[in-house]
Amino acid sequence: MYSSLDISVSGMVAQRTRLNTIAANIANADATRDADGNLAPYRRRFTVFSPGDPSSNNPNAREMGVHVRTILQDHGPPRLRWDPGHPDAQPDGSPNAGYVELPNIHTPTEQINSLEAQRAYEANVTSAEAFKAMVAQALRIIA
Repeated sequence: MYSSLDISVSGMVAQRTRLNTIAANIANADATRDADGNLAPYRRRFTVFSPGDPSSNNPNAREMGVHVRTILQDHGPPRLRWDPGHPDAQPDGSPNAGYVELPNIHTPTEQINSLEAQRAYEANVTSAEAFKAMVAQALRIIA
């Protein structure tokens, strides 16, 4: 049986992954180069959730809970910031001369997404605590 506790835990794991993704976005908000040092602004990432537990062998359990299906990149246009002294600024003669291409990350939006993920995580913790309290009370009544 896929219990309420398992459903809450799956939600906590999914929201933790979402928070890690948001933290990576905020940490790379000004990254203009990739891991190899090539000029390529970091791309914002976001998590995509799906219902159920795909690793479960129980067909009824697959409909319960949530999991992270994938983490995708946002392919929106980069932000442009005027900074002609920056080493990665567009060269003279280009259409965006003097502008630096920055990741398409807006920190206030990421902070709001972070708060939403934290609240969802806390709601799952509260649900798990309520389930544990109900089980404890049932055991007290039986004993």
